[in-house]
Amino acid sequence: MTLSHCQDACAERTYLYAGLAYGSECYCGNYLPLNRAKEKECNNECKGEKGSVCGGVSRLSVFRLDNLQASAKQRRNVTYRGCFRAPENVTRIFPVSFANLTVEMCSEFCSDKEYPLAIVKWSECFCGYPTVQFNLYEPLDESLCAGYLNGTNESEALREENYCSVYQTPVQDTRCTDRKFLPIKSKVFIALSSFPGAGNTWVRHLIEHATGYYTGSYYFDGTLYNKGFKGEKDHWRSGRTICVKTHESGKREIEMYDSSILLIRNPYKALIAEFNRKCGGHLGYATERHWKSREWPEFVNSYASWWASHALDWLQYGKKLLVVHYEDLKMDLIGKLREMLAFLKVHINEDRLLCVENNKDGNFKRIGSSQSSLEPFTQEMKNVIDGYIRTVDKALKARNFTGLPGEYMPR
Repeated sequence: MTLSHCQDACAERTYLYAGLAYGSECYCGNYLPLNRAKEKECNNECKGEKGSVCGGVSRLSVFRLDNLQASAKQRRNVTYRGCFRAPENVTRIFPVSFANLTVEMCSEFCSDKEYPLAIVKWSECFCGYPTVQFNLYEPLDESLCAGYLNGTNESEALREENYCSVYQTPVQDTRCTDRKFLPIKSKVFIALSSFPGAGNTWVRHLIEHATGYYTGSYYFDGTLYNKGFKGEKDHWRSGRTICVKTHESGKREIEMYDSSILLIRNPYKALIAEFNRKCGGHLGYATERHWKSREWPEFVNSYASWWASHALDWLQYGKKLLVVHYEDLKMDLIGKLREMLAFLKVHINEDRLLCVENNKDGNFKRIGSSQSSLEPFTQEMKNVIDGYIRTVDKALKARNFTGLPGEYMPR
């Protein structure tokens, strides 16, 4: 985190103020806090910029973004989502509207009003969120909205049809970003178990935003705590979190939990992801030097067997299991998330799910380009990993679970 990185990020999202705290946390908003603190209480050095101050403990260094907003508006990333049938009672579903605006003016207007969607219906502009009545799941033929996009005068019959063009503004959908600890301590301990590199942090992000409750961890990772995973500091048996991250295996560790979500990812992808994390942090990449060093084959030699033993142990000792394959979650995010929420026995809020879909990546995509096109796995490595894949696939089927996705299987 640096001062300019935070300010640019907030300006691009149309906010008026940027605030930094704890040396690494960035907040955006349009209103100043009521109480001004003493300047000396902002004493945490920015983690990414030596010599600069990024707030303090429960203290914000605040910057006004007037000058940055003008240039940020020029590079706002507005994405066309498609042509859709407008919902009935459109003015009731979309909270803000304005007449006689072009597509560009509508997108700008909705961005300034802090809405993630700009909806154009002829010359009418509406701002809002995806809702149950307007979920953007069924796009129509583009020709039905062509008149809106190029300004041509179509027949009155077409003009009366309920078609609209939808644009995604740079504004974040914030309906699912509020989270808290469980109001009543749970006596049931649910594990979110995975091999490292299988996407555990991403799934925690999805669960937290879908439920509104923090997830916990068997470990403590300060980087994740600073990214908003406030359950990191809780003891894993505090009972205040919806589920608990763990990479542990073995009978004793597994039987401490009443039930478990077992997250499995293609071992080839998981090994690469975990090696990237070890060498480049949560959002970085290993360099070509790392891949060509002795460290990589030694890593594969020890971690590939762990990928298999982790899954096998949880299949053997887990009391109540929901198996989720990372690849299936990527393909059917909402469907698989519904399965996890039902397993967690949490009420499903449809608007939160739509919000999660809009914020599905969170801040967990690796930054920049990936490693070179160098093939990191030797044939000897592949032979060993393929054997582990067959073993885990057989164990899944023996417990009446669906086997591993086809893309895992040796070819």
